[in-house]
Amino acid sequence: MANRRKFTAEQKVAILRQHLLEKVPISQVCEQHGIQPTQFYQWQKVFFEGGALAFESQGSDKDGKIKKLEQKISALESKLSNKDEVIAEIMASHVQLKKSLGEA
Repeated sequence: MANRRKFTAEQKVAILRQHLLEKVPISQVCEQHGIQPTQFYQWQKVFFEGGALAFESQGSDKDGKIKKLEQKISALESKLSNKDEVIAEIMASHVQLKKSLGEA
């Protein structure tokens, strides 16, 4: 009885890529890697069924990052507005003090 080989996810994708992108016949790909065509088709099925998840996770990650950045921008704008108000108050009291002391 032959030992079962384990292929990593990257290896499986590389094997599928040979056929799908490089147009190598399935029989040749399977022979080269020592797998059965049924195994190849099973990997292909899993690959395409899981493909939608890859796109969904990308979108949700981007949406989450965008929301976090928008919240950060909002917080910084609020902080900047508060700083401007404080500076305006300080300047007004400074001008008032100068007028009361007779400095122009």
